[in-house]
Amino acid sequence: MRITELIIDGFKSYAVRTVISAWDPTFNAITGLNGSGKSNILDAICFCLGIGRFELLRASGGASDLIYKRGQAGITKASVTLVFDNSDKAKSPIGFEDYASISVTRQIVLTGGQSKYLINGHRAQQQTVQNLFQSVQLNINNPNFLIMQGRITKVLNMKATEILGMVEEAAGTRMFEDRREKALRTMTKKQAKVEELEGLLKDEIEPKLEKLRNEKRAFLEFQSTQSDLERLTRLVVAYDYVKSKQKVQQSGQDLATKQERMSELEGNKEKLEREIGVLEEDTDKVRAARDKELRKGGKFARLEDAVKEHSHELVRLATVLQLKKASLSEEQDRLKKAQASVKELEKQLKHRSEAHKLLQQRYNESNKEVEEQKAEVEKKEELLQTLQTGISSNAGSDGGYAGQLATARDSASKAGTEIEQAKLKISHLEARIKEDEPRARKAEKENAGLLSDLQILRSQAGKLEKELEKLGFTPGSEEEQQAEKTQLEKRIRLLQGEAEALKRKVAGLDFSYSDPSPNFDRRQVKGLVAQLFNLPESSSEAGTALEICAGGRLYNVVVDSAETGTQLLQNGKLRRRVTIVPLDKIAASRAPADKVAAAQRLAPGKVHLALTLVGYEHEVEKAMEFVFGNTLVAADAATAKKVTFDPAVRLKSVTLEGDVYDPSGTLSGGSAAQGSGVLLTLQKLNGITAELEQEEEKLAKLERAIAKDAQKLKSARQIKQELDLKSHEIQLAESQIASNSSSSIIANVAEMKETITALRTNIQTAEQRRKEAEAEAKRIEKDMKDFSSNKSGKLDQVQKEIEKLKKALSKAQASIKPLQQEMREAGIEAEQTGADLAAAQEEMSDAETTLEGHRKEMAEHERESKVAREKHDEAQATLNDERAKLSGFDEEIADLERAGKRKAQQISDEKLEAQKLTHAIDNFAKQQQQSQQALT
Repeated sequence: MRITELIIDGFKSYAVRTVISAWDPTFNAITGLNGSGKSNILDAICFCLGIGRFELLRASGGASDLIYKRGQAGITKASVTLVFDNSDKAKSPIGFEDYASISVTRQIVLTGGQSKYLINGHRAQQQTVQNLFQSVQLNINNPNFLIMQGRITKVLNMKATEILGMVEEAAGTRMFEDRREKALRTMTKKQAKVEELEGLLKDEIEPKLEKLRNEKRAFLEFQSTQSDLERLTRLVVAYDYVKSKQKVQQSGQDLATKQERMSELEGNKEKLEREIGVLEEDTDKVRAARDKELRKGGKFARLEDAVKEHSHELVRLATVLQLKKASLSEEQDRLKKAQASVKELEKQLKHRSEAHKLLQQRYNESNKEVEEQKAEVEKKEELLQTLQTGISSNAGSDGGYAGQLATARDSASKAGTEIEQAKLKISHLEARIKEDEPRARKAEKENAGLLSDLQILRSQAGKLEKELEKLGFTPGSEEEQQAEKTQLEKRIRLLQGEAEALKRKVAGLDFSYSDPSPNFDRRQVKGLVAQLFNLPESSSEAGTALEICAGGRLYNVVVDSAETGTQLLQNGKLRRRVTIVPLDKIAASRAPADKVAAAQRLAPGKVHLALTLVGYEHEVEKAMEFVFGNTLVAADAATAKKVTFDPAVRLKSVTLEGDVYDPSGTLSGGSAAQGSGVLLTLQKLNGITAELEQEEEKLAKLERAIAKDAQKLKSARQIKQELDLKSHEIQLAESQIASNSSSSIIANVAEMKETITALRTNIQTAEQRRKEAEAEAKRIEKDMKDFSSNKSGKLDQVQKEIEKLKKALSKAQASIKPLQQEMREAGIEAEQTGADLAAAQEEMSDAETTLEGHRKEMAEHERESKVAREKHDEAQATLNDERAKLSGFDEEIADLERAGKRKAQQISDEKLEAQKLTHAIDNFAKQQQQSQQALT
């Protein structure tokens, strides 16, 4: 932006309108004779630019010195207009990008000396003009803006700090610092005034208002109560008058009736008293006769006690029988299920065992064939190698047919030797058995009892082990659970401490309120802005920038509607002042997509819209747009400056370090705050809170499991103690048997018999090997003769046989693999079925034993119940005979007592009625008197 035209009218020595145009874009100079007005042109430019100190314009007399001849020539005002070329849009003042030229006019009037500014012909404030020039780095109030004559030497002699200040003023940065300081001072004053008003409102006005409200409420209640009292008083007076009149009319008749009834009751009372006396005399006579009968002895009481005792025994036995029947029924059901399960598992086991046996047989046959084919191939290859080279491929073996023949004969010889040795050992062992067997039979009879006891102990120990398996007892599991619980509690305490420390750092985010109305839905209050979004790990470095971008809006409270916000402010009992952001009223906006795209084209990968760096729920999208929707986050200051002031973008930007670039020309920043920002602290707090919830849930599950397993562990410990005791008894029994000399004799005889069986098996195996070796030797001898007569043909024949055998071997190996897999799977299934069958058989055996025990117990209880029933019936019959004798006396006494009670009750009722009548007669007199007084 440069000057293209200067218009002076009435300013200093220019009495008439003077236009100076054709300014050079780069350099201009004013020349002329002394007194021709050269300096006045420079003064006019400074005057129009808005200089405030007139002494710099050589006008020490004030504004009148700026007007032609101080207004004495009839000119009373002076004006200067500067016309600027605004064709360079990149350097245009903010808001004037669409104007090709800009004209600024300043006019001063003699009367009052007030200045008036015009921009493009429109009235403007002085501050607007200053902002216009400051936006293009032109500060007219800079003391070094105009260097007058005689100041050049002073500038040359300035110190480094003074030169730096002059450079800052010339560059235009000092004016921003001044503006910032001025704004801070203004904000401080305003904040102090706000705090003063808030204190006044809270300490004086609100208490007075509350007091007046209470007084008004009490006065209205008093007026309402007074009105109700007057109305009800009139109703009571009218009601009392009517009732009194009715009582006066009725009291005379009622009084006569009650007096007559009173005399009747007095006569009836004397009659009943006489009759009661007669009944008492008769009762005493009958009771004396009964007592005489009872004094014959305490037989009746003894009979009653015996019947009661037998009854209790019958009830007890009936309860026990009922419980046993229920247990018997349960065990029968259990036995049926176990029998069905065993039957089914036996079928499955038989089927699967047969299938496994068949597969194993097929696999063994196939595997044997493969091994034979492999051995045959190796033998043929060895033979071919030996025949071709004369050297065997196997180290230590002789080559050719001769070596094979020697090997076969050696195998036959070894097998024969093994057979002879085994026969000698068998004959020796049979002689020893024949000698020791009588002593062994005698020892077995002696140890029969010990072995039986040992077998019983092992059976009992096996049952206890199965009970432990059913309970799922694992040694050391309780200690592991307690250790795990201790670790979880320690971890929870550590996480709680970290969470509390982080909460103290973000104490400003503690927003609490009371329900403003009954049944208030707290989901309507979404919470603080800072708690409604999360910062992904990929965007953690932008935490400071996002915090600066949001500013004070981080602590705004988001609600669903303006109505909810009003309720919170009025009845929510908020502890501090908050700003409410209602989602239905908020004016949210998002930066245009074309501007964001333009910014990303200018700095690919270095600039992002702040809204895209945070995660949030869809329901609070408008609030997030309100906070982050129009701000860019740039990687560095250069990127922020580049995109912020670009004409295609012109959006506010924040660097990762927290410096703010505003398209209006303002910059803010400086050193970052110490410690982590609020957002990063919140992210840590959220992560610790989530982990704390998981650990607490684990602890709760573990505590429930410990409580659930407590009874099971108690039972398991008891069974474990019994099992340890049985194990100790088994060890003692085994030690006792082992220390007995007869046991060693039995063991030696059994061992010798097993050895003889093994030796006989070895003889059969060795005999088979000897036959195979002899047959192999004969075959080799035959091949040697054939090879001597036809060497080349024999080699070809051997080569063909090897190839044929290899193909057959490869095919057999391929076919045996699926068969092997099937055999393994069938074996696993058979083993599993066998295990299930054993468990089912054990359960069936246990059920049968338990059922038999229940049946025996039931038979015993039924016999006891039958005996108890007979005794009870006998005692009851005796008691009934005795009771029949006394029943006549008891019935007569009961009849007399009932008659006496009836008459006594009748006397009591009539006495009460008489008292009521007396009281009523007195009340009638009083009421009649009161009614008469009320009517008068």
